[in-house]
Amino acid sequence: MKQISALIGLFCILLLSVAEARPVTVFAASSMTDAVDEILDLYRQKNGSPVIASYAASSSLARQITAGAPADIYISANQRWMDYLEKQQMLVDKKSPSLAGNQLVLIGQQNNDPPVTLQDLPTKLGNERLAIADPAHVPAGLYSRQALEKLGIWSEIQPRLASAQNVRSALLLVERGEAPYGIVYQTDARLSDKVKILTRINPALHQPVIYPIARIRGSQNESEALYQFFLSPQAMNILQKHGFTQPPAGTENAQ
Repeated sequence: MKQISALIGLFCILLLSVAEARPVTVFAASSMTDAVDEILDLYRQKNGSPVIASYAASSSLARQITAGAPADIYISANQRWMDYLEKQQMLVDKKSPSLAGNQLVLIGQQNNDPPVTLQDLPTKLGNERLAIADPAHVPAGLYSRQALEKLGIWSEIQPRLASAQNVRSALLLVERGEAPYGIVYQTDARLSDKVKILTRINPALHQPVIYPIARIRGSQNESEALYQFFLSPQAMNILQKHGFTQPPAGTENAQ
């Protein structure tokens, strides 16, 4: 009996060791992939701590977290999905500082003749499609829909959408020539030599593009240091290098 108890105790210790050995995990919006990768590389160099990241649409990541996925830090591409987690009591703090802002742009293939604006799309598209991230759930798609609605052309464009899983997938559709035009973030368009920015979309047409960050309830103690590093001037410099902007006024400490 003592041997069984000893084995059970050893097993519990091993389980705790495995849990403690898990790298600090960041769940981040797919549009932040390159910038967050660089921030994490710098953090590893400075601290030698194991950290990993998982990238997808903010909506998908938020749902994974509520389902029990082992995330320590969450970076969303809008406040909506951060609020969703807060209502589920998944956040350490109610306050979710905004890391950065971004700019929506209309893109086309390199052989498209500029200028093309959103107002031109009902005519320019013809029987072809406009690539955007899922407008029902994904932040980039939600912002895009708001802009098209504000211009009064959503009902014309909606039947001709090529809805993508996330903003990077929307970019890929235009790169492959599967859609002549797409709406993505400026930071994503900058990564491709197969597309060009046709016009920058007026920010007044949609809610501010912000990236709030928060620690997840039950996250590892080590995640606090990484969370603070994301808010440091070094991380901010990397974000701006990748084309992200300062958060719009009034969103730096979103509730």
